[in-house]
Parts: sequence; C-alpha cells; structure tokens
Amino acid sequence: MKIYLNGKLVEKQDARVSVFDHGFLYGDGAFEGIRSYGSRVFRLDQHIDRLYETMHTLMIDPGMTKKQMSDAVVVTLRANKIKDGYIRLIVSRGDGDLGLDPRKCLGRPNVIIIADKITLYPAELYQKGMEIITVPTAKNSPNALNPQLKSLNYLNNILAKMEASLSGYNEAIMLEQNGYVGECTGDNVFIYKDGVLSTPHLGRLKGITCAAILELALKMKIKVFEGYITRHEVYNANECFLTGTAAELIPIVKVDGRVIGNGKPGLVTKKLLDAFHQLTKKDGVKYDM
Repeated sequence: MKIYLNGKLVEKQDARVSVFDHGFLYGDGAFEGIRSYGSRVFRLDQHIDRLYETMHTLMIDPGMTKKQMSDAVVVTLRANKIKDGYIRLIVSRGDGDLGLDPRKCLGRPNVIIIADKITLYPAELYQKGMEIITVPTAKNSPNALNPQLKSLNYLNNILAKMEASLSGYNEAIMLEQNGYVGECTGDNVFIYKDGVLSTPHLGRLKGITCAAILELALKMKIKVFEGYITRHEVYNANECFLTGTAAELIPIVKVDGRVIGNGKPGLVTKKLLDAFHQLTKKDGVKYDM
C-alpha cells in the first residue's frame, strides 16, 4: 500500500508523523472520507470544498490549492491501482509542543491520503435492513463545536458508537441537546412518510451523500423536508434509512425496538438506492489507471 504523505508516496510502514503533531495530541485537524466507483471519484469537488471550509475555520493552511489536493487524491488511487475504494484525506495542523497554542505549530500541516477498501456494515443488512437504537450520548452543542466542522475530534461520536456496540447494535441515533434527532454516529438519518422525505437540518454535518439523496428525491417528485424531527416521528415513519460516504444508503427496519413500516426495506428506499448507484457511475472526477 502506498500512502500519500506531504507530497510523496511512501510505503505503509514508512508513513509516519511526529508524536508532537497536533492532530495526534489534540484532534486538531480536518478530514474527508471519499469514495471512488469504477475509476471515478464521487463528487470530489464537493469533498474538497468541504475540507477547505473546515480548514479555513480552523485557520489551517495546507500549502496546496484545491486542484493540487484533488490531483493528490487521484495520484494515490492510481498508485494503489484502486478503481472502487475509499479514500481518507487528512490534514493535521502539524508539529507543535505539548501545549494547546496552535501558534507553537511552526512546521507545515501534515497532508495524508490513504486509499483502501471499506465495509461499514455487513452486506446482508442492505438487503434485509438494519436495527438501530438511540444512545444516551448526545451530539455536541453547536455553541461548543460547529457540526459543519469535519474535524479529527470525533470522541463524541466514538462514545456513542461504543454505547451502540456494547448494546449489540451496529449504529445509533444521537440526539441534539434539545432532544430532537440529530444524526447517527457516522451517518445522516432519513425518514419517509405520506409522500415526504425528511431529514434533520440543524446540528448535523452537511453530508455529501445526504445532499445527493435529496437531489435525487426532488427529481423523483418526492417532497423533501429539512428540519426538526422527533423520535416519535421516526418510530411512526413508513420508511427509514441512513446515508453516508462509507455507508452509502442502508435501510433501517427497527429503531429502539419499534418496527418501521412493515419491517422491511421500503419501496422509496430501494428506488433512491438504485438511483444513487446510477449517479455514482457518472458524477465525479474520472481517472485512468
């Protein structure tokens, strides 16, 4: 495996950063999870835009243009001969001292790109649907950490993921501070009822796959709603599914013990999943091996 590290492709065992890197010490950095399908990087421009927005807020300058960053992703995919895969793009603030002050990080940020495969959930769950629960760990308050920052600090989500795993579930809903549905530990949440496809708006990351699903729904003449959603509405939905770069679109058939709809993946869910698969074949940056 070849890893992109600060402008060079190195072997996996040689891909190292300092223990004084602020990303390692404090989760001080940004990242993106990106997918490639058939030698086409799905919505690479949108991922790079989101990465640079996070870095701008964090005041991290990678010393690379967006075009250079995009090209580095493609170079890494080619070097590993990956046509269908998952890309993890990481930019940490770089080396500093043991203090918090980012002004002490005098070196350049570390840019790391890993191209590999990923299987977030077992394949059979995409056919029969998945069961999830709501966990006690709530999402961070937007006043404390803006949800639009896709930063290296994921401890909040990890704690929620632990609670789900210890209870025997693959995924879990995290609530907002006000009790409304936020998102799952790594995915956006959707429900469908009475012709309307709904997803939380405030307090969630603007998912790339989430946006694609909303666009596809509008093209199918499905009404969409982005706003406050309660667990009561989730329990009584006709259909429910999750979206994310790694997850793509996975149907949910039971939440907190409540059966969703008829307990099977719904028709709208299946139609959107098929449409999404078609979209990945034509939307993105094409590269040759």
